Amino acid sequence: EYTMYLQIFMLFMLFWVMNFIVALSQMVLAGAFASYYWAFRKPDDIPAFPVSGSLWRAFRYHLGTIAFGSLIIAIIQMIRVALEYLDQKLKGSENKVARFFLKCLKCCFWCLEKIIKFINKNAYILTAVYGYNFCTAAKNAFMLIMRNIVRVAVVDKVTDFLVFIGKLMVVGAVGLLSFGFFSGDLA
Repeated sequence: EYTMYLQIFMLFMLFWVMNFIVALSQMVLAGAFASYYWAFRKPDDIPAFPVSGSLWRAFRYHLGTIAFGSLIIAIIQMIRVALEYLDQKLKGSENKVARFFLKCLKCCFWCLEKIIKFINKNAYILTAVYGYNFCTAAKNAFMLIMRNIVRVAVVDKVTDFLVFIGKLMVVGAVGLLSFGFFSGDLA
């Protein structure tokens, strides 16, 4: 009799753990880059193992921040799943008004999830650099983004394009190496 509730709970925990892992990786990378960026004398002040040091700081000081930020995203994702479930249940109905409002809600929650993920990512960066708690870092990140909205948009799109080009280069190189290996030219 509790199977449905357990499945909902497990789905929620899946979302929370997935978002937690993504947030932890963002926090660790932000801390590692910050340790390089804020070093006064570049060769001397850079730590020997910046990623492991940043991972230690994230586990030691910022697990609550990471858990809270990922919880917010998991709640939004669960609302989106509930809206998808309602959409599937209303699939055969002829109520156009309810379907319209459901589509609007799905769109709004999709946009909200994207915005919250973007703000969370920047909040994790501020937390890694300054050691703020989540709410302070999210507020400061939002204000920083709003003050520099044009720069943020340009830099975000340029980095998205460069990451896409990097992915294409990696896939192309692996494809060429695989083709050469399996055709017998490299063996």
